[in-house]
Amino acid sequence: MAEKKKKLLQGNEACVEGALYAGCRFYAGYPITPSTEIAEGMSVRLPKLGGKFIQMEDEIASMAAIIGASLAGLKTLTATSGPGFSLKQEAIGYACLAEIPCVVINVMRGGPSTGYPTGPSQADIMQAKWGTHGDHPAISVTPAYVQEILTETVRAFNLAEKYRTPVVVLYDEIVGHMREPITMPAPGEIEVVDRAKVTCKPEEYFPYDDKYEVAPLAPFGTGYRFHVTGLNHKQDGFPTNDPKIIRENNERIMRKIENHKEDIWKNEETFLDDAEVAVFTIGSTARSARYAVNEARKAGIKAGLLRPLTIWPFPDRAVAELAKKVKAIIVPELNLGQMVLEVERCSRGATKVEGIHRVDGEPITPAQILEVIRKYK
Repeated sequence: MAEKKKKLLQGNEACVEGALYAGCRFYAGYPITPSTEIAEGMSVRLPKLGGKFIQMEDEIASMAAIIGASLAGLKTLTATSGPGFSLKQEAIGYACLAEIPCVVINVMRGGPSTGYPTGPSQADIMQAKWGTHGDHPAISVTPAYVQEILTETVRAFNLAEKYRTPVVVLYDEIVGHMREPITMPAPGEIEVVDRAKVTCKPEEYFPYDDKYEVAPLAPFGTGYRFHVTGLNHKQDGFPTNDPKIIRENNERIMRKIENHKEDIWKNEETFLDDAEVAVFTIGSTARSARYAVNEARKAGIKAGLLRPLTIWPFPDRAVAELAKKVKAIIVPELNLGQMVLEVERCSRGATKVEGIHRVDGEPITPAQILEVIRKYK
């Protein structure tokens, strides 16, 4: 076999590589620190592959543009941070109800508002789940390493296409701007999922056919004419006020994710077989946690790490099982308390849950985590 190609890439550059590998051919966005390198990279690379890059007038228009391009049959991407993610929320909700696949990158930074644009944060975790109005499913993946940004971006596109839904990739400024050597995957090495093909005649097509849990989506311009709306709709896409149809449609949209959580969940488990105290965290904080756990093990403390690469749907089953085995679950996060509340909910009182929080623009250090781990030796 030929030697695999290696590159020294920034996290945001790896995101570009992952999107292109997955088949993304349309990007719309608006520059915002610390995600701008993604837009810069896509502006250079996409035209060479026959794709389209467009800088929109704002974040709202950017989200609307990728929804439109997805309806035309393209895999689409936008990237943002902080207040830009807030501005996208209404259109993300539209895409959830209209079941339009797309990927949104959120390189998290300090906030609120324009906050600390060059500093890291993990304070958009709840926004990724609850930012839009109404009930709808949410999928968010959370890479912690530059290599993972590439592979998790590919996975985000796969999930978006498979389940006809927006998928958010959440990572913080530290990982986005960090440089690490990564191995570039060969074509075909990582699975790439394309949306299901429509096989019926145009006159027989329904974009929300109730025979399917996830109906095939026909690209506009291919002879399949249909209506798309952010209103509750019938299987032909036209609005309805029928309570029965509204309920069934909303429940199906939730069910298509809830019934397939095993396919969507992805966790890294380190030293959990005999762990007496565990750490639960994501992103750059997980890098500090891994070091702290290794140091604790050297000191004879049975510590372990549960690192979710899918934060939504929340890995409730893994947390519940872990809570039954350990004295405590420690939750370090770069916010004032978001994941810790979910861990408490899923633990159901089976163990102590303790948060470590930091919002001064600096990372949580291994020493901070190790200090708390030692309390439970």
